[in-house]
Amino acid sequence: MDEVKEEEKKELPKLDKKLEKMTIKELREIALQIPEISGVHGMNKEELISALKKAYGIKEEPKKVGASMREIKAKVKKFKVLAEEAKNNKDWTKYERYRKLAAKFKKRTRKLAKSIT
Repeated sequence: MDEVKEEEKKELPKLDKKLEKMTIKELREIALQIPEISGVHGMNKEELISALKKAYGIKEEPKKVGASMREIKAKVKKFKVLAEEAKNNKDWTKYERYRKLAAKFKKRTRKLAKSIT
């Protein structure tokens, strides 16, 4: 009887697609079928993915270390203020530099938002 239980534990549900691409509902359905994972309904998507990766033996890759959306938006705001000051002082070289930097960071926010979704 113990052998039957061990075989059931080893048999994990098959994954149709990457865990990151699945909805939280799909992740919960899979996690509920695995007895080692408890508290499934209290977990968010990141926690479910982490628990499932551990159960399947998938190595978790460290997240990219970069600026957060809030930090990037703060930089955009700062460069817009500096550009406005340079414009009022009629310092056109600084105005162009700050304006381009604000645009560059604004592009980063769009890129970051696209990668999150």
